Amino acid sequence: MQALLQNLIYGVQLGSLYALIALGYTMVYGVLGLINFAHGDVYMVGAYVGFYACTKWLPFQDISVHPEAAWHNLGMAFITLMLAILLCAALGMLIERFAYRPLRNGLKDLDAHFWGFVIALPLTAKFITIASPFGLISFIGVGIVVGYVMRPLIKHLASRIKLTSSRLNALITAIGVSLLLENGGILLFGANPNFIPNLLPERKFNLPGGISVQSGQMAILAVSLFLMISLRYIVLYTKPGKAMRAISYDIEAAKLMGIDTDRVISFTFAIGAGLAGAGGAMVAAFTHIKITPLFGLQPGLKAFVAAVLGGAGNIPGAVLGGILMGVAEAFVAGSKYVSYRDAIAFCLLILVLLFRPSGLLGKNVVEKV
Repeated sequence: MQALLQNLIYGVQLGSLYALIALGYTMVYGVLGLINFAHGDVYMVGAYVGFYACTKWLPFQDISVHPEAAWHNLGMAFITLMLAILLCAALGMLIERFAYRPLRNGLKDLDAHFWGFVIALPLTAKFITIASPFGLISFIGVGIVVGYVMRPLIKHLASRIKLTSSRLNALITAIGVSLLLENGGILLFGANPNFIPNLLPERKFNLPGGISVQSGQMAILAVSLFLMISLRYIVLYTKPGKAMRAISYDIEAAKLMGIDTDRVISFTFAIGAGLAGAGGAMVAAFTHIKITPLFGLQPGLKAFVAAVLGGAGNIPGAVLGGILMGVAEAFVAGSKYVSYRDAIAFCLLILVLLFRPSGLLGKNVVEKV
């Protein structure tokens, strides 16, 4: 019984992280009908923001030398979390603006300078480091020049290429953005793993029945629940949330009602990316796991399964799917079949697609073709 409850607590904590990432998948799918496969890599960026904030950007103190600095480091940890949310939200808006919006509105929304910077990244990667002024200047200079060169080409293509409504284009673009973030991460951060040192005091709380809970687990669960409740409030009771729900029902009718759909979709990407960034920063800070540019690949896939399990486009379903995914993985990890802990996600996906394709809380919707 003790092992059962211990695995259950660990599973709920792990599932809350999957739920944070799955919410980004399900929000974007509910609004656009798009599976954003780059979402797991935004989670990776959040982990790197946490790493650099904890080791280079913010004045954290070594608690092994200064035990009295625990409260100071706790305040810095809160700032780190806000940085991860804000920077990943900005990244989500950039992805939507420069990768997905041109697929909806045509090449007239394709910014030449953005793609100039994308081309400039591999050209100047040899000189780029986090603290290299020359590398940063060369990257910006090459990006601006390439952007000006590409501007007339993009204008010509915009007048010749017709807009298509195929969802396959968006899917291929999502995979391309994911590969861009992963390989861009290798160029910027390097392939060697990074670790966040122990900056906060770790305590073990003993509960009745011989169950123990780490302070890091409690912090992850508490912050995740707060973010999920905040999202629920935004979607149900705020004006942008109501606009998101209107677009999810009928985007063309929402346009006729005066809703700026591009702005609302960008806001949706920002919220989803911010939640994923918060999850990445918390995992990196509290579990001290190794961070690599492929850090978000497997959690992103598992969160996608969680979104499908709960019902794609259903926010409570994403939370339920994430919790169930985490609990199932925890129980497999605590058994003699520990080597199959990563396979359980895809076994669940197969079962859901066979017996409940719309998900646990999803509804079957008939689409006119």
